[in-house]
Amino acid sequence: MTGKAVPVGINHVALEVGNIREALEFYGSFLEFEVAQQSETAAFVYFGDQFINFSVGRRQGPDDHRHFGIAVDDKECAIRCLAEMGVEFLKGPFTDFLDPWGNRVELTTYTKIQFTKADHVLKGMGLDHLEKTPEALEELAAKGMAPGA
Repeated sequence: MTGKAVPVGINHVALEVGNIREALEFYGSFLEFEVAQQSETAAFVYFGDQFINFSVGRRQGPDDHRHFGIAVDDKECAIRCLAEMGVEFLKGPFTDFLDPWGNRVELTTYTKIQFTKADHVLKGMGLDHLEKTPEALEELAAKGMAPGA
């Protein structure tokens, strides 16, 4: 025991937006999700066992470096949807964009990153066909976290 709590993961992200209905429309235009609760000032959008809490109240300017990442099953599909929506991607090595309120979002592919959902959660989401790339498995193995480790 280290005398400190060990972080297990991130349960949710809270994003400030200008309008809940508009936020659900924007994010729902390129992502499939379940809206668990919604009011005029907040909404809770689930991605399996994690969620985003949209909250009315953004007053600051667009994010420069602060961002959050969304892991998707099909990054190219999300990119096509966003492009069709007229969303411009930011310059740089990652697939980043600003939502209409200035929140910076990075898209990544679930299979290519270390973050891993439990098998039963993937199955419940209808995504149990997704398999990590060898590179992602190597990164996990280096930490003793690969399947069978």
